[in-house]
Amino acid sequence: MWVIAGKCQLTSLNKYTSNLSVFRRQSINNVTSTIRIIIADDHTLLRQSLIAMLSTQPEFEVIGEAGTGQTAFELVQSYQPDVLLLDLFMPEHDGFDVLRMLERVGNPVGTLILTASENEMDYVQAVRLGAKGLVLKEEPPDKLFEAIRAVARGELAFSDDIARQVVHSISDVRKKASHGMERLSERERSIALLVARGMRNREIGTQLNISENTVKRHLQSIFSKTGARDRLELAVITLAGIGKAA
Repeated sequence: MWVIAGKCQLTSLNKYTSNLSVFRRQSINNVTSTIRIIIADDHTLLRQSLIAMLSTQPEFEVIGEAGTGQTAFELVQSYQPDVLLLDLFMPEHDGFDVLRMLERVGNPVGTLILTASENEMDYVQAVRLGAKGLVLKEEPPDKLFEAIRAVARGELAFSDDIARQVVHSISDVRKKASHGMERLSERERSIALLVARGMRNREIGTQLNISENTVKRHLQSIFSKTGARDRLELAVITLAGIGKAA
């Protein structure tokens, strides 16, 4: 899946605008529920281009736009969108600060980073702070559309390349994966797999027919056995462990 952060360049903007004609609004008999989106980027021209592009998709509704991190946070708190499309580098609180503030108040919005940054540590930090996906500004529009839909469903949205960079940046994941997963019980393995799929505790409990508190207790044991520091690292350890066993 994906997230986009960083400064917009004209070349990236031209890629978006030149592709607008390809994505015409089509009449669909069974339209899915509306996905309400807030766009946060300090470049007005890019925001307007994104609004025009997203309007080609019948289920997308842009309900707000922000040019600063503070405004983005306030809009999310006021309107509770399904997806926050967030640039990482903005005035009055950057994207990382916005993620911290949303986590502090417990806001569940699915945040998708849209960035031009090529720094893998930016990706890792964004994910550790709660971003659900990341898309590069150079990606074609259909990748952004797919990522928005995935994040709105509660899934993670990172491209294979980004995922590999994130995994590479978590230095001790492979060592942990080599012995951490084998210490888990069958139930704990099931929960770890669902975490890797991006599911929340309540959703995991529903899937496995157990209470949310029981899920939390199992997660405490899983984190202890695997050495994972957070859900992202647990997901990476789980997927690496599966790959090793395959």
